[in-house]
Amino acid sequence: MIDLPPLSLYVHMPWCVKKCPYCDFNSHGLRDAAAPYADYVDALIADLDGDLADFGPAVADRPIVSVFFGGGTPSLFPPEQIARLLRAARQRLRFAADAEITLETNPGTVEHGRFEDYLAAGVNRLSFGVQSFDDALLRRLGRIHSSGEAEDAFGLARQAGYDNINLDLMYALPEQTVDGALRDLERALALQPTHLSHYQLTLEPNTAFAAHPPPLPDDDTAWDMQEACQARLAEAGFAQYEVSAYAQTGRRCQHNLNYWSFGDYLGIGAGAHGKISDARGVRRRWKQRLPKTYLAAETQHARIGGDRLIPESERAFEYMLNALRLIDGTPMQAFNARTGLPLSRIRDTLDEAIQRGWLTDDLSQLRTTAQGQRFLNDVVALFM
Repeated sequence: MIDLPPLSLYVHMPWCVKKCPYCDFNSHGLRDAAAPYADYVDALIADLDGDLADFGPAVADRPIVSVFFGGGTPSLFPPEQIARLLRAARQRLRFAADAEITLETNPGTVEHGRFEDYLAAGVNRLSFGVQSFDDALLRRLGRIHSSGEAEDAFGLARQAGYDNINLDLMYALPEQTVDGALRDLERALALQPTHLSHYQLTLEPNTAFAAHPPPLPDDDTAWDMQEACQARLAEAGFAQYEVSAYAQTGRRCQHNLNYWSFGDYLGIGAGAHGKISDARGVRRRWKQRLPKTYLAAETQHARIGGDRLIPESERAFEYMLNALRLIDGTPMQAFNARTGLPLSRIRDTLDEAIQRGWLTDDLSQLRTTAQGQRFLNDVVALFM
């Protein structure tokens, strides 16, 4: 029997000004066109109603602990449309008093000056996709902003009243050096964010960079960058709590923590994924990927791109794929509570990972060693 975990809401906003060459997310460049913002929010509300009707008791009366507007660039949506969606969600769901509500934003000048309105709409956390403070690298990454515009946007958000702000920062960028990665980090730290997502640029399939790879640092140099930046972040008071996430005390991202702890989440919007636990097991549902198809759907059935129960044979792997990303790990008993599987199902695999030096020998806590973090993909693969 699965214990019901916390419940979150993910909202996918699929449009951006320009598609970046490294991006493999479900995002679609607008060029000079305008997105149908009001129509899309209408579709999101209908999508939410459809999921609530389908999932019924599995989500009824469970408090929403977090909401995350991802994309694309959600801040392209006018604040009044974000406010309308949040009002509709609150009418249908019970929000926790301290629910974290995050909006992803890019620091291009096209979006400046509306942070007060997003705050009034109910958004209490911002996540800036800065990626680098090196203007030459920003151009190579296809970003539409400059380093100065990123700093200006961050300042405007602070002036608007935001005290919980994440910065996304990449390393191992084209021809980047360790010193260059540290300079980027220093520029980020000077802004005094409360959270940093610090992750390596990778070449993902079906992206422009995959088709025409730029000259990236080798693996040893990338590892040197990671270690040097980790040390500097720790010195600055940022605790690493996940593979690529660092936070000041009390500022961990609750939405992502729920993902990594194998929590539940409703997913609405084009290409959005959701996960819901109920008496039958763990169910995943995803929506039609193309915005045009999603908007044209007249029924919830037409909006759904896929829906399946995760078989027991895959459930342990899915749990480990998330939980092992957490630096402090998770209580061993949570495996049974979140998957409904007995620990005996993975006992031999746990022993093998411990013998290889990838997991700590602690029967109360599932946690990777430093070596296990470095070879995390190999650790997770053991549970396939």
